[in-house]
Amino acid sequence: MAGKLDGCVALITGASRGIGRAVALEFASQGAHIIALARTTGALEELDDEINKRGSTATLVPLDLKDFDALDRMGAAVMERWKKLDILVANAGVLGDLTPVAHIRPKVWDELLNINLTANWRLIRSFDPLLRLSPAGRAIFVTSHAAAVNRPYWGGYAITKAALEKMVLIYAEEVKNTALKVNLLDPGPTRTGMRHKAMPGEDPETVKPPEALASLFVDLASPDCSRHGEVVRYKAD
Repeated sequence: MAGKLDGCVALITGASRGIGRAVALEFASQGAHIIALARTTGALEELDDEINKRGSTATLVPLDLKDFDALDRMGAAVMERWKKLDILVANAGVLGDLTPVAHIRPKVWDELLNINLTANWRLIRSFDPLLRLSPAGRAIFVTSHAAAVNRPYWGGYAITKAALEKMVLIYAEEVKNTALKVNLLDPGPTRTGMRHKAMPGEDPETVKPPEALASLFVDLASPDCSRHGEVVRYKAD
């Protein structure tokens, strides 16, 4: 039986762990070929083994998202091999320091901007033409509820996620007359390394695992998805 994403090519950032890994495995189970981006080669190879067990295939790309020239080269490489990109999942992000805005270290501020905002703009810049070449291109950007509230000490993370939301929603308006559908997804509290860093005293069993989000990502990535220009927030069944 064909999966919902059978024959699709899906590029996922932050694919080696947490939400990115769960989405990569579910997309593979649904028939997609996975282009998996992450910094850690060993974790990517473990992901590849799991994808193969699901009867699908992956292209592994060990890459630091701050290497913007490499992101540009990737667009050209995907064009040469597949002539299109069906799905982009921009999942990778960093938390930075939880500290007053006035105390954010310049190095941390630069990394937050580079990973949470600029890298996503570079992904749009590099892969927009390829997504438009797909008969049903889908782009999903991972955001956070932190962007919608003014929570003390979360300034660096929240500011960059708020900027990401504005950028993606404007991009969605710009492509609304094409077949491409662009959305943001707020996963809510999820059992990830970032969550543990932010909430070190929390019992991880009290929050959902990344696998709970996989079906929502599949829905937004499916060719029959009609949602566009939305901030989709996870809601438990």
